[in-house]
Amino acid sequence: MEKVEVKELLEAGVHFGHLTRKWNPNMAPYIYMERNGIHIINLYKTAAKIEETCAALSKIAASGKKILFVATKKQAKDIVAEKAGAVNQPYITERWPGGMLTNFVTIRKAVKKMASIDRMKKDGTFDSLSKKERLQVNRQRAKLEKNLGSISDMTRLPGALFVVDILREHIAIKEAQKLNIPIFAMVDTNSDPRQVDYVIPANDDASKSINKVLSIVSSAIEDGLNERKAERAEKDNKAKADASTSSATAKKAEKAEVAVAAQEEEE
Repeated sequence: MEKVEVKELLEAGVHFGHLTRKWNPNMAPYIYMERNGIHIINLYKTAAKIEETCAALSKIAASGKKILFVATKKQAKDIVAEKAGAVNQPYITERWPGGMLTNFVTIRKAVKKMASIDRMKKDGTFDSLSKKERLQVNRQRAKLEKNLGSISDMTRLPGALFVVDILREHIAIKEAQKLNIPIFAMVDTNSDPRQVDYVIPANDDASKSINKVLSIVSSAIEDGLNERKAERAEKDNKAKADASTSSATAKKAEKAEVAVAAQEEEE
């Protein structure tokens, strides 16, 4: 996992909160001071919370469950798509599809529809459609790709949700709460941390801040995935070794039987 350095968090502007008049009193434990009408976040607490978050996310990744990243604000979209994509995790960076979690079966149907259009294009069925129908199908495919393309490999509900800006993504938060899905989030001074299971008190508006936090988080997820790969490789090697041992034992037993039979014939 990438090491959490308070100095680097400071350089990335993670400590800048919102205007004091916009604050949420429940964020008080994470606020260090006020400067020029802006709340300053305590970066030592942020660093501790990042480490706690990373440990939990690494375990989830190692268990084989997916972590769904959610960030639809302009300054976070590209960063989330890059970081989540790099560790092969699903993400939503366009509008949150209502019922994405609570009505997951319907969402999966939409993803299957996208796959069926792709099959049509491969087997030649698409070419047999009229020009107008092809246009409609292409538009439908483009819309599905934009909204659901990044979750096309997510065949079951995610093991966790990672959110940037819980005020903006309040629908996603409510759906995860209904299904008891653990919520990890970057929480700014204008938000209520009680809605989140794992809080990272941080500036959720600046791209540098978002990039820094997500770099550390994605690094921890990668560690979890590597641990899972190592465990699988170890199991496979053990299974091969066991198979080899049992085969050798069987051959020895077979030889012993042949020897006994030969000895009996001589007698």
